[in-house]
Amino acid sequence: MSAHSTRPTPVATAVGRTGPGTGPADPAAATSLGTAFTTATGTVTSTFTVTSTFTAAGPAAYRRLGEVLPALRVRCAPPRSGRGWLAGADLVARPAALRELISHDARQSLARYGRPLRPDVAAGIGLHRFVWPAALLFTLPWFLERRVPLLAPGDIAVRRRTGELTVRPGAFLCLPDDPAAPGPAALPTAVLAAAPAPPPPGARAVPDEAALATGLRSALADFLTPVLDAFRPEVRRGPRTLWAMATDAVVEGLWYAGGLLGEEERARTELAALFAPGASGASEQPEPRAARPAPECAPFTPGAGFTAPASGGTERSDRCRASCCLVYTARAEAMCTGCPRVARG
Repeated sequence: MSAHSTRPTPVATAVGRTGPGTGPADPAAATSLGTAFTTATGTVTSTFTVTSTFTAAGPAAYRRLGEVLPALRVRCAPPRSGRGWLAGADLVARPAALRELISHDARQSLARYGRPLRPDVAAGIGLHRFVWPAALLFTLPWFLERRVPLLAPGDIAVRRRTGELTVRPGAFLCLPDDPAAPGPAALPTAVLAAAPAPPPPGARAVPDEAALATGLRSALADFLTPVLDAFRPEVRRGPRTLWAMATDAVVEGLWYAGGLLGEEERARTELAALFAPGASGASEQPEPRAARPAPECAPFTPGAGFTAPASGGTERSDRCRASCCLVYTARAEAMCTGCPRVARG
């Protein structure tokens, strides 16, 4: 853990209330649950502890983010709607709500570039501007606290005009040495993906850092799958490209936040490990494409895209994006730094 970590100390909160201003709860209210998970290989019964007095994942990390990036404010609160707020549940369920979000970005881009964007380009920019801050709700607690919130789109709301987000904290993954770790019987990694949704609130310990990284990728993928499905008809691109766009937004968000927090190098290192391609096998001969195993980071694009410093390790590393936002269609000279159309010729 870094010296800059903001892992919280255990602070009990009232059942079902996880935010500022909540009062203490009775420590005797902790409960232990036995839960059966159905997997592809059968039913696995796991006994693990879920406390009804739990600390949340994220509030301390979100506060630090607000200190260094005032334009993005995250509050722990129930999702909101109306008065410019868009609930995540509406985003994935109501096409009209999604199109209004995209229209907001189209209007901003018109003011910036002086000409309207193609509808699919505006939708792609809208997707990036939603995923970039939403992914920080997962990656920043992992980076600073070693906790991974288990969130669904229905747990958040955004107010694009003011740069505000609300998030409703609930269950989260943590390491065994976390102050909130639920006792000696932790939830086995093999059944994490089979946990029912929504999970009961509280901490769930995983064995080690590798398992926590796996949990982060799974939590992000679960959250983003309905989001990408909703955007796909508007963006007009296939799943592989959509996941490349999502990978770019996830990586760039934490990379930028890490720089503001004075931990850019650690952010690059940990993002590179998080999205490292899986082993391709021991054979010296390259395998046919159809026979290659899926990368461990699937459905995300393998590799965080960081390039080595130009010389002597003294220059700042750059990054080659996995996707192109097509903003050059509005202004030819408006190529993004690291655009694959430039970096890959």
